[in-house]
Amino acid sequence: MRATVLFVVGAFLAACSDERGSVRASLDVGDLLSAPADPRFERALAPREFAFPSDHGPHASFQTEWWYFTGTLADSAGREFGYQLTFFRRALAPDAPSLDSAWATKDIYMAHFTLADAQSGTFEARERFERGALGLAGASATPWRVWLRDWSVEGDLDAGDVRLRARDGELELDLALRATSALVRQGERGLSRKGAAAGNASHYYSLPRMRSQGTLALRGERHTVSGESWFDREWSTSALEEGQVGWDWFALRLDDGSELMLYRMRRADGSVDPFSSAMFTRKGAEPRALASNEFVVRESASWTSPASGASYPSRWTIEVPSLELAVELEPLVSDCELRVAVRYWEGAVRVKGTRESRALLGRGFVELTGY
Repeated sequence: MRATVLFVVGAFLAACSDERGSVRASLDVGDLLSAPADPRFERALAPREFAFPSDHGPHASFQTEWWYFTGTLADSAGREFGYQLTFFRRALAPDAPSLDSAWATKDIYMAHFTLADAQSGTFEARERFERGALGLAGASATPWRVWLRDWSVEGDLDAGDVRLRARDGELELDLALRATSALVRQGERGLSRKGAAAGNASHYYSLPRMRSQGTLALRGERHTVSGESWFDREWSTSALEEGQVGWDWFALRLDDGSELMLYRMRRADGSVDPFSSAMFTRKGAEPRALASNEFVVRESASWTSPASGASYPSRWTIEVPSLELAVELEPLVSDCELRVAVRYWEGAVRVKGTRESRALLGRGFVELTGY
């Protein structure tokens, strides 16, 4: 479950803005995604057999897609960092415009780049938009590459090798990623349902563990870092259903070698939509899909943004009784609110708990929308 709405609105605002980087808003997720999905585009209706490397690249018949990298890193002194580098493609129309211009395009790209420093409590976020023309932004399957100007991810995803680069002034990230876990088809063989209506779903796969090494720069300091990243890949033509207001997404890597991806679709009355779900994976075992009645997420603290006034959950307990799993999550940095085209919270978390009575530690990422 990832941030479709962020790109939908971001692309529109960027197209209307006369000054790059000037777009700042606090727009509501529910209102923005409540409109019906555009019938001119293909919908995710049933499980599909992924075809690689082509599915790593763009899907022109769907309206929205994203390539999502998040991770936790540390330098040689143990100083911890979280990062996010995400690329979104949004189709404005099914077909390219009939214009005799090299600037003509049917696709708009957006990227978000963040770094968080647990020691100082620093969080920095950057946002860019560009049209899919003149080589300014785009995506290709062979060779695999996604870019927006000089922000890029590229490499051989089938082999699990990726190079990730982003720079904006003194904010910089340069990582080499190597997959150490198998590709996971999320949901029902890669079909992740978000609601009851046909087509309110995405095609979704992940690489939960990617060993990560490289450098980052933040507020004048440069660090050599290593850690782990999580890669999410989704494409869809979808919308929130009536009563849905947003979602909470969790991606956790535990030190016993297991992983948990979980999302909750939240409703206006405070309840959790039954189309929420999770996936538990561990090396040597088949992934285990979990329905919404098989897990419990409890919030035990909150954080209020001084900028927007929004109140977000800031500490969680997740329990999966059938797995004898119970973990507590705490953010590395409380203020991970992206004040961009659509306001949301996304940040790294520390994890501790038990599974089958054995102590666990871990790291992960959480995304919160619609608050």
